[in-house]
Amino acid sequence: MDTTILDSGNTAWIMISSVLVLLMSIPGIALFYGGLVRQKNVLSIIMQTLFLVAVVSILWIAFGYSWAFGTGFAASGSPWEALIGGFDKAFLHGITTDTLTTGQIPELAFVMFQCMFAIITPALILGAFAERIKFSAYVVFIVLWVILAYFPMAHWVWGGGFLQQMGAIDFAGGTVVHINAGISALVMAVMLGQREDYRLGRHITPHNVTFVFMGTSFLWLGWFGFNAGSGLAADGLAANAFLVTHIATATAALTWMAIDWLCNKKPTTVGACTGAVAGLVAITPAAGSTDLLGAFCIGIITPVVCFFMVAAVKPRFKYDDALDAFGVHGIGGIVGSILTGVFATQAVTGPDGAQGALYGDWHQLGVQLLATLVSIAYSAVVTYLLYKLTDRLMGMRAERRVEEEGLDIYEHGETAYN
Repeated sequence: MDTTILDSGNTAWIMISSVLVLLMSIPGIALFYGGLVRQKNVLSIIMQTLFLVAVVSILWIAFGYSWAFGTGFAASGSPWEALIGGFDKAFLHGITTDTLTTGQIPELAFVMFQCMFAIITPALILGAFAERIKFSAYVVFIVLWVILAYFPMAHWVWGGGFLQQMGAIDFAGGTVVHINAGISALVMAVMLGQREDYRLGRHITPHNVTFVFMGTSFLWLGWFGFNAGSGLAADGLAANAFLVTHIATATAALTWMAIDWLCNKKPTTVGACTGAVAGLVAITPAAGSTDLLGAFCIGIITPVVCFFMVAAVKPRFKYDDALDAFGVHGIGGIVGSILTGVFATQAVTGPDGAQGALYGDWHQLGVQLLATLVSIAYSAVVTYLLYKLTDRLMGMRAERRVEEEGLDIYEHGETAYN
């Protein structure tokens, strides 16, 4: 195959996948999280999401892509190449319309595809500190977090860094996206403290469940680009990722609904939507290495664990993870990353590819566990330090009156409904 000739089919698929992944942030996350909060705070969620789309796009082009996928340090033999790509592709230096990359696609298309991942990751954290963070502090914190947490980890796992060299499997973002964001969400929820009117046993009702359903629908749809696009080609691997993503999600939605029905006597829409998201999260690292068996098992196991974290562990430890960003994305990412080391099969990865413990390769499971632990530790430390820095500079928590009457009117001068 001549790798110097552009593949128009692959190129079209990656461009479509980029649009699908963008749909996950706006409107997906904006509607999903926006529906779960109270109406006095829905615009704060929308603004936080929209800000991320804009600012991360600029940061990505400026130096984020170079940090994650640059080869400057590797070319110079610098020991930093295990941790960061370099500055050789800052502002897309040296990349033209004729520059091709893996899959015989324009590198510009790859830049955009990966930009969408950089956008969605910090957006997932919003659910942890919803309804109680100052927008100005959020701006400073989240920009620093993207630079210091996301860009380096993207290089470690996908850009030739030490986790990739170690053989960790993360097809589309179990560690880079979901564990990274989910652990940060937990740290933020604990350090910010509970909302003023948060009470154990008293449910804070979502203001618009229809928004939650619509957001879930956009997430489910967009996730096909997220996972099936990550092979960078329109081929059999993409088809497998497409299939297992859907099956794991459908299984997880039904499993959560069944648990909800059994434990709470009612099958709720919010519960089914949450289960679907948990399934999407967990199949993400495994979509390029597992078959239908893995998809079904991941779709059953993950919502059971996530439900337990949300319904039992969160009340036990009394942290206010407002929209269960940690309980679903963090825990779902951890479960998915570990189970990838169990269910990976050479029926998908090929005769020389990785396989999991179920098929006799316990080493891969060990690698997945180590990669998971590294991701947890790094994300927690970076988030803790950035929180302390931002809080000292300007204060993170909204004033009590602002929190009581709503962030929308005080922070943005608007109300969602007249």
